[in-house]
Amino acid sequence: MSAKSWQIVMDENALLVSKLFIVGILITTVMTSGLSATENMKIEDPARAPADRCNESALLGEMEKCADDFKGDMALIDPRNWCNLTHFIREYNYFSACTETKAVLMGCYWPNPQVEGYIVHVHRRFFSNCTAAHAALVDPPDDTLAALIAVPVLLTLLMITLVVWRSKRSDILA
Repeated sequence: MSAKSWQIVMDENALLVSKLFIVGILITTVMTSGLSATENMKIEDPARAPADRCNESALLGEMEKCADDFKGDMALIDPRNWCNLTHFIREYNYFSACTETKAVLMGCYWPNPQVEGYIVHVHRRFFSNCTAAHAALVDPPDDTLAALIAVPVLLTLLMITLVVWRSKRSDILA
């Protein structure tokens, strides 16, 4: 074999492609090396405030304000309806949002043990008589139960029959 047959012939665009490849690697390196504009920004999640700034005594005072608002709202609702969430869902949502907002403003995590204890206290006051006795599950009537069982069983049998019938019929036609 001659030396000429082992010679590598470069494409005209090979130099351009290799330059683009190197530039692409450099751009990727710069973008991932921390030179982005957001690296030096201090981004803090307001719902997750640092615990070292938490003023627990002020937080309990703020929880009292939230509870007072909730007590006032619940006073407008008949106590017989306190176990039915549909009657006070809006008021409870305001109470929950109030506790979260106040905790974050006080520099505390939400939820935290103080807020949780206060929420449990409010639950004991308003919802201690709510029991599961009102929500006892009962079986449906026998006619309804029979229909709910029979319909899927019959549909399954019908589908099996159709598949078997079509497969035998296609054997005859083939």
